[in-house]
Amino acid sequence: MGEQTQQNDIAIRMRGVTKIFGPDPQIALALLRSGKSKDDVQAETGHVVGLDNVSLNIARSQIFVVMGLSGSGKSTLIRHVNRLIDPTAGEIEVGGEDVLSMNLEQLRDFRRTKIAMVFQKFGLLPHRSVLANVAYGLEVRGVKKAEREEKAAQWIETVGLQGYENSRPRQLSGGQQQRVGLARALAMDTEIILMDEAFSALDPLIRSGMQDQLLELQQSLHKTILFITHDFDEALKIGNRIAVLKDGAVQQEGKPEDIVLNPSNAHIEDFVRDVNKARAIHVRTIMDTSKIEPSVLTVPEDARCEDVLPYFAEHDWIGVVNADGKQIGQITAKRVIKALARYSPDVPTPAGE
Repeated sequence: MGEQTQQNDIAIRMRGVTKIFGPDPQIALALLRSGKSKDDVQAETGHVVGLDNVSLNIARSQIFVVMGLSGSGKSTLIRHVNRLIDPTAGEIEVGGEDVLSMNLEQLRDFRRTKIAMVFQKFGLLPHRSVLANVAYGLEVRGVKKAEREEKAAQWIETVGLQGYENSRPRQLSGGQQQRVGLARALAMDTEIILMDEAFSALDPLIRSGMQDQLLELQQSLHKTILFITHDFDEALKIGNRIAVLKDGAVQQEGKPEDIVLNPSNAHIEDFVRDVNKARAIHVRTIMDTSKIEPSVLTVPEDARCEDVLPYFAEHDWIGVVNADGKQIGQITAKRVIKALARYSPDVPTPAGE
C-alpha cells in the first residue's frame, strides 16, 4: 500500500531518457553508453546529445525547476513531457500513463486535457482579444462559447487583467502578455503546467512580480509545475525542488537548500558561488518540531526564512504547516535570524537559542 501511494504521488516520471539529434542516433547512443562524452560523440559522429540518461521523479502539487545554461538540454527535456520531442531511449510516464505508447489520437487528447504550457515568447494569437486568447484552449477542447468565455473571464480577473478582455496582445505590455499566457494555461484546468523560460523575456521588476503571483496562485491551486529557467535566483525563489543540467545530464537534484549548501561538483559550485545562500533557507530546515502549539498565524514549510521575518513584528512565534495544512512545527524570530546570519554576513547573529 505504501509503495502504491508513493507511485500515485508522482506526476511525471522519466527513466533513462536520452535524446540524440542526427540521422543515425543509435550509433551515437552506443558511443554514449560506452562512456564517450557529449563532445566526443559529436566529434566522431556529428550527432548532438540533447539529453543524456535523465531520470527524474516529479511529485504532484510541487514546482519542480530544471535549470542550466544555454545548451544544457533543459528545453529539450520539457518538450519530452508532452512529446513534442520523442526520446532516442528511455521511458516517460505522466499521471501514470506511458506517454511514449500513445497513438496520435491519444496524444492529441492528452495534450488537450492533461497538460498545459506557458511559453517564453507568450505564444498569443495577435488577431484575437485577450478573452479569446485565454479561451482558446477550451475552444479547441470543444467547450461551448458561453462556458469557455465565463471561465476565461474568471482567470483574467485572477491574474489581474480585468478590464483588458477586449484588448489585443499588441496593446499590452510584456508582463501583461505573459499574464494572458498564464491565464490561458490555468483556464485549461490541467493538473500539470509546463513553463519554458516563461518569465525570462520580462524586465527584472515585472519578472519578480510574475514569480510572486505564481507562488501566490500555487498556494491555492496546488498544480504540478515543471518550470525551466537559466536563472539560479529564480530557481531558488520558486522551486520546491531543483534539477541542474549540464550537457544534457543531471548534475544534481534536490531541495534548493541542499543544492546551495551542499553542491555536488565544481559545476554546481560555480552556480552557487555568488548566490545569497540565505535566500535558500526554508522554514522547514530550522523549525522546532518539539513545540507544536496551536498558532494564530501559520506559514507553509516551503516558505523562505527571509520572507517570514516581517510577521514577527506582531507575533512571538509562528506555526509551520505541511501541504495538507497540518501544523508540523513552529519558528521564532531568533531562530530565523540565526539561520540567516549563518549564511549572510550582513545579518548579526542573535544571542541565545
